[in-house]
Amino acid sequence: MSSCGPAWSHNGPVSRSKEHATQGSTTTVPGGRAAAGGSDFLQLDLTGAPAGGRTEWLAARLRAAIADGTLPVGSRLPASRVLAAELHVSRGLVTEAYQRLAETGQVSGRGRGGTVVVAAPPVAAPPVAAPPAAAGPSAVPAPGGPAGPARGGLVEALRAVPCRIDLSPGVPDLAAFPRTAWLQAERRVLAGLTPADFGYGDPRGAPALRAAVAGWLARNRGIRAAPDEVVIVAGVAQALALLARVLRDDGVRRVAVEDPGSLGARRQLAHWGLEPVPVPVDAAGLDVSELRACGAAAVLLTPAHQFPTGVVLDGERRRDLLGWAAAGGLVIEDDYDAEHRYDRAPVPALRALMPEGVCYAGSVSKLLAPALRLGWLLVPPRLRDAVTEAKRYEDLGNPVLAQLVLARLMESGELERHLRFVRRRHRRRRDAMLRALAERLPGARVHGAAAGLHLMVTFDGARFEDADLASAALALGVKTHPLSWHRMRPGPPGLILGYAAGPAGEIEEGIATLAAALDGLGGPG
Repeated sequence: MSSCGPAWSHNGPVSRSKEHATQGSTTTVPGGRAAAGGSDFLQLDLTGAPAGGRTEWLAARLRAAIADGTLPVGSRLPASRVLAAELHVSRGLVTEAYQRLAETGQVSGRGRGGTVVVAAPPVAAPPVAAPPAAAGPSAVPAPGGPAGPARGGLVEALRAVPCRIDLSPGVPDLAAFPRTAWLQAERRVLAGLTPADFGYGDPRGAPALRAAVAGWLARNRGIRAAPDEVVIVAGVAQALALLARVLRDDGVRRVAVEDPGSLGARRQLAHWGLEPVPVPVDAAGLDVSELRACGAAAVLLTPAHQFPTGVVLDGERRRDLLGWAAAGGLVIEDDYDAEHRYDRAPVPALRALMPEGVCYAGSVSKLLAPALRLGWLLVPPRLRDAVTEAKRYEDLGNPVLAQLVLARLMESGELERHLRFVRRRHRRRRDAMLRALAERLPGARVHGAAAGLHLMVTFDGARFEDADLASAALALGVKTHPLSWHRMRPGPPGLILGYAAGPAGEIEEGIATLAAALDGLGGPG
C-alpha cells in the first residue's frame, strides 16, 4: 500500500511502512498452516473472503454495517490489534480497512477514545458478496434528457453513485483535514468572543477573515488588496452565482468559457441566465484571438492550472488577454488549484496585474475541504456595491464562527504548514498514478502532471466513446469523469482522473481496473 499518510488505529495513526510490510499476512499455526479466524464482532468470518482482497472485504463489511444501521453513528470499532488477533490477520490489514473508511468520512480515529463511526454513507453500500459489476450502475449519467441529471447536474448525479474506488477530479485529501489545528483554533476563537459577536454580521464577511485573506493573497498569489475589497462567499460556486446575477442585471447575456472547461461552471452560468460561449484551449491556454471573435463581454477562465487540461496561460496570451480587458472586457479568474504545484514555478494571478479588469475567485475547498463552503471574491470597484447587495440578499453572509477559525489558521501559519504537508502527499499520489498509467495504459497521453489534483488522459486515434469507457469502469467499481462531459466541441476521447483523495494502492488498483475496462471495449485502437 501507499506510504502516503498515516493509517488508522484505535490509538491514532500508525506507520504505513509497518503496515506495508505486514499487509495481507495471516497468523500461522505450527506446521505452517494458516489459522482460520473469526470474530463475534459483526460475525466476521474470513472463510468467504478472497485471498487477495481481504482488506476490501473487511472494509466493505464495515461500510455495509454502517449503512444498514448495525453500526450507528457514535458506535466504536474494536481496537485494530484486538480485531486482528480474533481474525488471525495482521494488524496492518485491519488498520488499512479502518483507514479506507476514515478517508471517506465514515469513521474517525480519536486517540484513546478509539475509532468511532461519525457518518453513515448517503447511499446503501453494495452487497459484500456481489461481483464487481454490482458496485455501481452500468452507465454514467447521461448529459441530456428530461430526468434528474439534466436539471441536477451530471457531476452531482455521479457523486451519489457508490463505488469501490473514486478517481473523480476535484476531490482533495479529505483524510488530511487538520482536525487538531482546527479544534484548537476554534476553542481559542470561542474563548475570545463576546455575546455581540453572535449577532448578524457584515454580509461581506467577518473583518478578521477579510484581513486574513488579504494577507494570504499577498503572500501566496501576489495580489495587493485591502480587506474592504474582499467578499467572503460560500465557495467559487457562489462567487460565480453572484457575478452571474450582477452581470445579467448589467445587460450581459453571453460569457466566454474555456473549451474544454468545467461542466459545473458552465451550468452555473446557464442557470442564472447567461449563455456560455466556447473558446478553444491549446498548449498556451485560452485562445484570445478566438475570444475577441466570439464577441462575449466577459470570460471565465482558470489561468493558473486550466481545468481539465492543466495548461498554464502563457505570457503572450496573458498580455493579449489583459489588452482585451483594458478595452472593456471583464475577466473572471477562477484561481483553480493554484497552490497545488509540484514541478513548476508559481505563476502570478491575473488579478495582481490588472485589478480593475479582473474578478478574482478562490476558496479552501481543495486545500482543506469542500464542506467548509468558504471562499473569497474580489471585484473591480464598479461592481463592488452590486456584488455586496447580491450577497446580502442571498444569505446575509457566511456563518461567522468558521470564518474566524479559518482566519486564525491563516494568521498563525497553520494553513501554510498544512499546504506543505498535503503537497507532499499529493505529489506521491500523482507519481503513483503516473507509474500506473505508464504500466497499464501506455497508449494514453497524459496532460497536466506538473500541478493540480488530477490528470487528464487522452486516447488519440481511438474508436470508442469515453463515456462508454467511464461506464465500463463504473460497472467494475471505479468512478471517473469522461472528458466529453467537459467539452462543448468535438475532440479525442479521454478521462479526467483525480489522484488526491486515495492512497497509492487504491490509485494503482483503479488504473488497473480502467485498463481492464478498456480491454473490454476492444482497446485504444
